[in-house]
Amino acid sequence: MNVVLTETITGPAAWRGRDLADDPAWCVTLSAEDIAQIDAALDVARRRGAAFPAMGREDFPLPGLAPLLADIAGRLENGPGFAVLRGVPTGRYSDDEIATVTYGIGLHMGKPVTQNPAGDLLGTVMNVGDPARKDTRVYQTNAYLPYHTDPSDVVGLMCVRPAKRGGLSSLVSAASIHNALLEKHRELLGVLYRPFHYAHLSTEGVGRSPLFSWHGGKLACRYLRQYIELGHEERGETLSAVEKAALDAFDAVSQDAGLRLDMMLEPGDLQFANNYAVLHSRTDFEDDPALPRKMLRLWLKMPNARILAPDFPGRNGFGSPS
Repeated sequence: MNVVLTETITGPAAWRGRDLADDPAWCVTLSAEDIAQIDAALDVARRRGAAFPAMGREDFPLPGLAPLLADIAGRLENGPGFAVLRGVPTGRYSDDEIATVTYGIGLHMGKPVTQNPAGDLLGTVMNVGDPARKDTRVYQTNAYLPYHTDPSDVVGLMCVRPAKRGGLSSLVSAASIHNALLEKHRELLGVLYRPFHYAHLSTEGVGRSPLFSWHGGKLACRYLRQYIELGHEERGETLSAVEKAALDAFDAVSQDAGLRLDMMLEPGDLQFANNYAVLHSRTDFEDDPALPRKMLRLWLKMPNARILAPDFPGRNGFGSPS
């Protein structure tokens, strides 16, 4: 088991939502020159007959955006762990072109990885699933999506259309959750450094990982309670009373209104979050049947990702763990 960190985490990763709500620094608005660069890259892709997913970085050149995207990548790993790129002109693009632009930007930040066994590199987040089916993933419904991390270094979410009502995006710092647990539930914190069974963590289906890991001077977090419960169910094991208490405490702290940062993503907003440093959530929503809510999800393996501890196995997508 990793050493349990018993000191308060400081620095930009340990942010609190109430302190950032009115701080514009986490939102990077594209300039007219930046948008022209994206339009030009899309023109190059069209001329080459390239489009998502059959394209590479050379098919969507963004030399003028390189410093900006490098800055965002730095914020994701060494800053607050999230950023919103605002102003992609989705209103003048077709759905196929929006997918190409989203994927093209991702190619200049990291390596897109698959999001399901079918090998999809962009996930369409819409209310298209049957909530009565156990195998329906929550993001395919309009239900509340609890705080969790995804199995990749970074998750990107492009807003194509917001909902008629609801669908608020929410982020919370893993470091701030850790600090709050240290203060309020110190006796349970060590439990979260022990390995749990997680569904979908290995190629065999169920893998073992702690929820928290402190390694190389950085905290890493992995959490999706549904997958923890499913992993233990598939292994035929029951979560102990103290494990349930620790998970309950984690859930309660993550809901603290002072810790979380809520935002309504608008068309053309591309939100990025480091899955080791930030958990994300979404409120339930109501669709306009004619114009249902639509988001595109991108999972990235990042070249500047933190080194993970040996007992905190990396996973980028549904291919081989990495």
